[in-house]
Amino acid sequence: MGLRRVGTLLGEAALVVFLVSMVLGQVLGQPVLLGFVTSGSMEPTIETGEGFVAIPAEIAGPVEEGDVVVFRSEEIQGGGLTTHRVVEETERGYVTRGDANPFTDQDGGEPPVSEAQVVAVAWQPGGAVVTIPGVGAAVTASQDAFGSVQRQLAGLFGTRSLLGTQGVAYLLLSLSVAGYLLDLYLDDERGRTRETERDTGVSLHLVVVVFSAAIVLSATAAMTVPAGPQTFDIVSAETDSPGPRVIEQGTNESVPYTTANGGFVPVVRYVEPVSDGVDVEPREAAVGPRSSVNGTLTLSAPPETGYYQHHVVEHRYLLVLPQSTIRSLYLIHPWLPVVVIDALLGGSFYAVGVAVGNSGRVRTRTRDGPSRFDRLRTWLR
Repeated sequence: MGLRRVGTLLGEAALVVFLVSMVLGQVLGQPVLLGFVTSGSMEPTIETGEGFVAIPAEIAGPVEEGDVVVFRSEEIQGGGLTTHRVVEETERGYVTRGDANPFTDQDGGEPPVSEAQVVAVAWQPGGAVVTIPGVGAAVTASQDAFGSVQRQLAGLFGTRSLLGTQGVAYLLLSLSVAGYLLDLYLDDERGRTRETERDTGVSLHLVVVVFSAAIVLSATAAMTVPAGPQTFDIVSAETDSPGPRVIEQGTNESVPYTTANGGFVPVVRYVEPVSDGVDVEPREAAVGPRSSVNGTLTLSAPPETGYYQHHVVEHRYLLVLPQSTIRSLYLIHPWLPVVVIDALLGGSFYAVGVAVGNSGRVRTRTRDGPSRFDRLRTWLR
């Protein structure tokens, strides 16, 4: 294989990683490998529309003063993902500010940012954020394109399941299946009309890789979209009140905590308190397909009166491994079960796809030899 071919393959792989990263970020509601800003609040560090390398908070480690973080804001522009710099650490959370802003977010009414709200940290080798021009425009264009296709398909088939983040995963999976079958069909037609010697592995492997990535995307979305950090607001008052989460100071109150599974694959969920004054029982629970499990959330009011926030983080995993195995992986790191399950599902499909395609190696094939399409039909019998 020549250097030009190696360069082409590396370019194709980089394009696949780029596209999967952008789409996966939109499905999960947080940047994965790539993030971008839509305003000038971080100028000149990050210009409007520029992208940056985003490291998930679970991997990045503890946030420090000076880090540029992506967090789920409550008040900034009505809430949502915000990319600002941490300028101070306090007992109640992080103080953040856009590099171009004259005042902190907390001066403008945003509560201190808790660790549970931080979803990613910008990569800053040598103390400078690495930026990528044009990412914002590319992501926005992909969002518009996917949104338009989703709305048209939802109207055509009369179902809302093709809308939103779940619909993106369905759309990618369907496109990958169609591309894979089309590749098999065209290869079958070519094999019937001529005899040729060629390297058949590149096209098949690329399709199998994209299809595997779509499976991983769907599995990751199923595990992470319904989960994530949750915030519970309470008021510590002098006396109890029938109002929502108004608790007498120094006492606690229990409320239901329900975990629903709308999918067809059983899941196991873990809930981890990440602030004082909150607990969940049970912290581990298996949830069957199309069912739910009830737990108990206990909220404690501090001795001092005032408004407080309690945070928990829920992790959810497809129950395709023994529950004890998932528990062991979870205790090592909450993202480890996701990685192992994705590798199992994506790797299994890749192995089957390559096996059906005869490993994609250089070989001589005549019109009398079985084609990929014939081999696939034989394998499915």
